Amino acid sequence: MPLSEFADKLNEIMPVLMREFARMQPAEVYKDKITLPQILILQHLNSQDPVKMTDIANFMKVTTAAATGIINRLVKSGYVLRVLNDQDRRVIKVKITPKGLLLMKKLALDRRKKVIHLFSKVSEQDRRDYLRILTRIKDTISGE
Repeated sequence: MPLSEFADKLNEIMPVLMREFARMQPAEVYKDKITLPQILILQHLNSQDPVKMTDIANFMKVTTAAATGIINRLVKSGYVLRVLNDQDRRVIKVKITPKGLLLMKKLALDRRKKVIHLFSKVSEQDRRDYLRILTRIKDTISGE
């Protein structure tokens, strides 16, 4: 299959996959209207807690002002809190709250169940190949 045809097919499939995976999110995501950028930040904080606002902006590849807007909504929902530095008031760190940790745990467990269900219909070899290809794509994108 030529690369251009592959790109066309992928462009047809990806929006459907993204939409269907979005529909599988637990009720908390819809109840609190949590966006994908907010989920990505919560996942980042879950492994890097606490994090400076500038580091969050760099991680998301957005301005500090844009990151502040995202964090404001997460603070309002109770998923994160701001931690001030007594020595330098300009430095603000963000820390995930127990409510945020609980949501991340629920999302991970829910996602795991859905992946197991979806991929139970796929052969072990195809799962290995899929994971190998996704890993290669992730490594390529991360290296850019």
